[in-house]
Amino acid sequence: MVRYRSIILGFALIFILACGTLAPAPTDSPTALPPTVEPTSAPPQLSLDQIKNAQYKLSGRDDHAIVQLTDGVYQNGEVGAADFARVFLTENVVLGDLNGDGANEAAAVVFENFGGSGSFGYVVVYGLSNGQPIFITSELIDDRPQINSMAIENGEIFLDATTHGANDPMCCPTLQTTRRYALVNHQLRIVHYATNTPDGKKREIEITSPSEGAEANASVQVDGNVSVAPFENNLSYFIYGADNQQYASGPIMVQAPDFGAPGTFSQNISLEGIPSGTTVYLEVQDISAADGSWLAMSAVKLQIK
Repeated sequence: MVRYRSIILGFALIFILACGTLAPAPTDSPTALPPTVEPTSAPPQLSLDQIKNAQYKLSGRDDHAIVQLTDGVYQNGEVGAADFARVFLTENVVLGDLNGDGANEAAAVVFENFGGSGSFGYVVVYGLSNGQPIFITSELIDDRPQINSMAIENGEIFLDATTHGANDPMCCPTLQTTRRYALVNHQLRIVHYATNTPDGKKREIEITSPSEGAEANASVQVDGNVSVAPFENNLSYFIYGADNQQYASGPIMVQAPDFGAPGTFSQNISLEGIPSGTTVYLEVQDISAADGSWLAMSAVKLQIK
């Protein structure tokens, strides 16, 4: 019996020793925890209510007075008075990053009226400073334009609007347009503009080369296409600095199989005389022979080496 007890005690001792090897002995040092990652706070963003109650700079009056919107409206005086002014924010307000800083700006359509029949529509940009909306800039669209849609896409403002053609009465615009704006040095610059022909074709210019932001030196090779060949197959190019200083201009010939057909263009343009380090915008324009207005335009940004 004693012999059997010894055998049982031996097995028990072996089992205890085996368990001891499976479970590591506690140590005085606690298990290291992963470092705490502090959440990064998103930059503050503009709201619609802030835009509706922001200050606004009048563009259609010589004094460019700063006025205060209240629920999207400002009015001074009565209709017919010399100092009458009415400003109203439309429902066309979109948010998006226009300068690449990670915070949204607001683009809006605002109308100004000073007592006459004209009601002038503007694209307006607001930013945010110390939690408050600030007016940055505005650009005229037209007198009494019809706004079809608006968006911020790829850091640019897209606007679809019906405006006045050369022969349209002021009551009734018929010219279908689309345009894209870039925010450059706190000002709006149109970088793409297209219209519809009377029979509904889209008149548009596409620059396929050089690419946006490309470097150039003494000259630049410009290639592209048009959806509708221009009058006498002639386009025009203009080179502007970011401050709107004009550096160069000239013609570009379009190759097209027929009048009004799609076509292509390819031309080497001299950049002589433009200082190294300058940022410029090369615009290719289809200009109306009737009234000098744009029928189409496309621009590309270049860095001069």
